[in-house]
Amino acid sequence: MYRVLITTVPFGQNNKEPLEKLVAAGLEYVINPLGRKLKETELAEMIGDFDVLIAGTEKISAKVLERATNLKLIARVGIGLDNLDLLEARRRGIQVTYTPDAPAPAVAELTIGLILSLLRSIHLSNDELHNGKWTRYFGRRIANCTVGIIGVGRIGSKVIQHLQAFGVDRILATDTDPRVYSKFNQDVEWVDRETIYRESDIVTVHIPLDHSTRNMIRRREMLLMKSDAIVVNASRGGIVNEADLADILREGHLGGAAMDVFDTEPYTGELANIDRCLLTAHMGSMSIDCREQMEVEATDEAVRFAAGAELKCPVPEQEYQIKELDFQNE
Repeated sequence: MYRVLITTVPFGQNNKEPLEKLVAAGLEYVINPLGRKLKETELAEMIGDFDVLIAGTEKISAKVLERATNLKLIARVGIGLDNLDLLEARRRGIQVTYTPDAPAPAVAELTIGLILSLLRSIHLSNDELHNGKWTRYFGRRIANCTVGIIGVGRIGSKVIQHLQAFGVDRILATDTDPRVYSKFNQDVEWVDRETIYRESDIVTVHIPLDHSTRNMIRRREMLLMKSDAIVVNASRGGIVNEADLADILREGHLGGAAMDVFDTEPYTGELANIDRCLLTAHMGSMSIDCREQMEVEATDEAVRFAAGAELKCPVPEQEYQIKELDFQNE
């Protein structure tokens, strides 16, 4: 009997289907007993003799994999792979799958929600009213803003669709893959990143974290932006430099920022003391439907593996090549 460790939490909370599928397939499972994101040492101690890991964003390092003597499959609930040592997994013969499509609608919608809250100071008004203060903030309508999108993959493209529905007149975008240019034709201005920084009222980031994108937006890039521009990061922590962002906001530059992802999670850093920075707890994918789909898709891969069937969504070779470049650039 294959044993499955489920480290991502919550899991099976709103829909028991993933757990039922594991039972029906004769798989024994254990759900993360700590009920929170595991630390590297905790996962290393827990991984034991499990054959399959249904994983979240916890760090799955070489140190962890060294302890995973029976591990044969990592089924990632989500799309990000920056937490996982892919090269070490391959070296040990561990297959890796992910669920790249499921989170996109939820992350895109949260991005729009963060933008609207910043533009209209919704988060500030809420906090003040809860503390007995009444302030009627002037704000901006999203349709009157120039919005810059960095990364037009699954999520960025959906953000653009939402922006178009709001009637945004000018959308700037950039992506390293020229194939995405045909998605929107003349509806989007394809520009370089510096043009986005200089001309956008809103800059929103939708790219993976790797050696080329870590600390991509630092003090220099923020100072290129308009004094009242807003920055949104719902992709991966580490792309927007948190210390530089805190300094810039304290100095009065930028109209605000929203961060759903952080270098270290749970986040307890200095941005938490800055009112103009809207913080959410890495919950971009946490709509009920998208989360359920992610869990079901990851579970289905575990069931396929146990049955000796072909995996549906293995991590593509390109991701291993990116990790190899990361390794060479360390």
